[in-house]
Amino acid sequence: MTADTGAVSDRRIATIWGVPEGYDALLLARRAREHSGPLLHIARNDASMARLTDMLAFVAADVEVLRFPAWDCLPYDRVSPNPTIVAERVATLTRLLEASGGKPRLVLTTVNAALQRVAPRKTFEGQSLSIRTGESLDQSLLIDLLIANGYTRTDTVMEAGEFATRGGIFDLYPAGAPEPVRLDLFGDEVENIRAFDPGTQRSTDKRDAGALPRVRVFAR
Repeated sequence: MTADTGAVSDRRIATIWGVPEGYDALLLARRAREHSGPLLHIARNDASMARLTDMLAFVAADVEVLRFPAWDCLPYDRVSPNPTIVAERVATLTRLLEASGGKPRLVLTTVNAALQRVAPRKTFEGQSLSIRTGESLDQSLLIDLLIANGYTRTDTVMEAGEFATRGGIFDLYPAGAPEPVRLDLFGDEVENIRAFDPGTQRSTDKRDAGALPRVRVFAR
């Protein structure tokens, strides 16, 4: 676990390790609240990261937890990484460029993920589209933007990084989001934004706004 303990002009990194399992979530939450910047924790593997995520949700609801998982394939493998994992990695990198609003922020990753190279910061700057009810939204431009940012068009949205259109209805599964969202458009105006269950396709709650970060990074 590393923490930035100095000012911008005088950065010092404190490294902590060997914390017993079961106490690590409490310590991480306390350290995250003590520092203004994000805190990074490197777990042994995906199972440890998943366990910490669940524990932090229980003991530290006030801490923003961002996960940065490793690819589930080897570099230069013929098999592409799972789209959900790619979307979560990109969503975390994009979120780190945004202000936390004063909320403690903790990044969870693994040894394998920390060793993998990532795209430069400029790749993710200004790549997230914000949508609010009552605002105008050009449907054709939205489709072009989604495709350019790595979203895949499907008949039914089931996984992160997918979108579907049916008349004035857009189903979208933003990167890093727990649920997909459904946009109800009247012409070019966003009338409603609703989260829905991808299994049943039924709405779960109504929202006033949403963000659409890119879901993958293309090589240039």
